[in-house]
Amino acid sequence: MDKQSAQNVARVLSEALPYIQRLHDKTIVIKYGGNAMTDENLKNGFARDIVLLKQVGVNPVVVHGGGPQIGQLLERIGKESRFVEGMRVTDRETMDVVEMVLGGLVNKSIVNLINQNGGNAVGLTGKDGGLIHARKMKIERSSAEIEVPEIIDLGHVGEVTGIDPAIVDTLDHGDFIPVIAPIGVGKDQMSYNINADLVAGKLASVLGAEKLLLLTNTAGILDEGGNVLTGLKTADIDTLIDDGTIHGGMLPKVNCALDAVKSGVKTSHIIDGRVEHAVLLELLTDEGVGTLIQG
Repeated sequence: MDKQSAQNVARVLSEALPYIQRLHDKTIVIKYGGNAMTDENLKNGFARDIVLLKQVGVNPVVVHGGGPQIGQLLERIGKESRFVEGMRVTDRETMDVVEMVLGGLVNKSIVNLINQNGGNAVGLTGKDGGLIHARKMKIERSSAEIEVPEIIDLGHVGEVTGIDPAIVDTLDHGDFIPVIAPIGVGKDQMSYNINADLVAGKLASVLGAEKLLLLTNTAGILDEGGNVLTGLKTADIDTLIDDGTIHGGMLPKVNCALDAVKSGVKTSHIIDGRVEHAVLLELLTDEGVGTLIQG
C-alpha cells in the first residue's frame, strides 16, 4: 500500500470513530432485501458490514424479505403467484412454501453468510419464542359500481398485533446477531406472512432502537428533479406525500419509516442497497447513501 492509500484508509477510520462511539451498545434494526440480497458481491459486503458493526459494539438486528425466492419456488412447483395491491395472495399451500423459503432457505443462507465472515448469527422466525403475534390482514377495495366496499381476503397474509422482544434482547445483548424471517402466528395458531418492512419497523419501535435502516433498490426519497432528499423531518414527509412527490411503491416504505420515528426510534434511513457496503457508508461516514428521517 502506498502512502496516499494508507492515509486514505486512516482518514476513513478516523471519520468513523465518532459514529462508532455514538452507536456503541445501541440497537440498529436493518431490513435486508432487494438487490443487496441477490447480488453476490453485495451479499458478502452486507454480511461483513453486519459483523463489523457487532465487533465495534453495535447491536444489529436483521429482518429479511424473500419475495423473489418465494415466487421462483412457486413457479417450479407449477403454482401461479397472485397479487392484490402488491401483496401476495397466500393460501395454505403457498404459506407452506413461504415458511420453507423464508424460515428455511433464505434465513439459513443469511445466517451462514454472516457466520462465514466471523459473526455469530442465529436464525429465527416470528414463531420462535412467541416473537411476532399476528392476525389476518383484510383490505377493502371500493369502486363506483358497488355501494359497499369489497372485503378482500388475502389468506395467510398478516399484520403485526404485538411483539415480544425477549428472545431478541437475549441474543442481541449477548454475542449473537438475530436474523429474523417475517412470519407471525395468530391466536388461531395459524401462520401469517407479513411484510418485512412492517416487521422491521415494529421491531425497531419495541426494541427502542437507535436507528431503522430499510435497504431498497432506489437511491432514497427523490424530489421531482431526481435528487436524493435527506435530513427530512416528519412534517417534511407529510408535505411530500400530500404534493405527490412520494407516491406509488415508495409510500408504504416511507410510512413504515415514519411510524417508527413517531414511535420513538431516533432516526429511520431509506438507503440504496445497490451500493456496496451501504450499511457502513450510511452509519459510519459523513456522506451516507440515502434518506434520513427524524422527528
